[in-house]
Amino acid sequence: MIIDNCRGLFRRAHKYLITNGLDMVKRPLVICVFFVAGIAAGAESCVYKDSNGTESGQVEGNNESEDSNGPTVFLDCSKGWAKKNPTASFMYFVPLISPTLVDSKTSPNNQQQGGLISCKRKSDSKSFSVSCEFQMQGKGSLKNTFDAVEMIKRNTRDLKAGKPLKNTLDYIKFEGEGYGRIEAKGKIVDSTETVTEVNVHFNSRRQKSPVTIGLYSVKPRNGEYKYENRYNEMVARVNTLTFKKSKKKPKMGIKIASLAHSKEPNGIWGEITATIANLFIKPLEVNKAGNDTMLDFGYALFKEEPTFTFPKAQNLKKEEPKAARTE
Repeated sequence: MIIDNCRGLFRRAHKYLITNGLDMVKRPLVICVFFVAGIAAGAESCVYKDSNGTESGQVEGNNESEDSNGPTVFLDCSKGWAKKNPTASFMYFVPLISPTLVDSKTSPNNQQQGGLISCKRKSDSKSFSVSCEFQMQGKGSLKNTFDAVEMIKRNTRDLKAGKPLKNTLDYIKFEGEGYGRIEAKGKIVDSTETVTEVNVHFNSRRQKSPVTIGLYSVKPRNGEYKYENRYNEMVARVNTLTFKKSKKKPKMGIKIASLAHSKEPNGIWGEITATIANLFIKPLEVNKAGNDTMLDFGYALFKEEPTFTFPKAQNLKKEEPKAARTE
């Protein structure tokens, strides 16, 4: 009886996935969710206090608007304390690998910051690795929304006329607090160290990942695909991203914790659907510059660099100046 019930549950979940979610893993959505930049270095646990026992401030970094680089994040906590990095710096990896224009908006009075908890390194004559745990603290959210016109255009190029566009990437959101881990590994050839893989986990200590992505589908009306006609809006919670060095077009691996309709609670059914979806998810093509940045960041962690500066994201929307008030 129990076995029959389980089989029936699996069949229903599989049917649901095929109808609502499996297309997500086939279409190149470039779901490059959340880069936990600036959370590493140091071999011991780090307390978020300065040498005087007071809580440290945010990273000052460079002024992105005044030079050709993106933000700089602090990695160093070798003195037993760590400066926290603002959420926007952590999330800067998203616009770096975005295939379209993308904005970046923090919630009002955002207090989210992140810092290193611990970091361990290993190496021998042929290989090396580093594993760093981080913690995100503070209330608020950061949401990156992708340009719908460009995203729809990009994903309908090879779509058969009249067919609905399934599971297009809408946004990437990091909300609340949590623990994560960055793991990088590489090889050593003729004394040259090369990072070959970086894994970012967002659900350390068995806590729920704070990272979600929004997806939507669009049916054509009068031959046109418009965001206003979207339906079947879904939310997937992301556990792990994997980046690898490749001579071909780089791809990113992804594992999700749950997949459900945006208006439904993300309960056990969403978790079952995600478990099945993970069996079908294939690595997704990502921007080479973004992939290289991830590998460079992993190497900075291994080398115990005190800071890391992102290259400037070309697809990040600039904030429009506020219109002058008229009396």
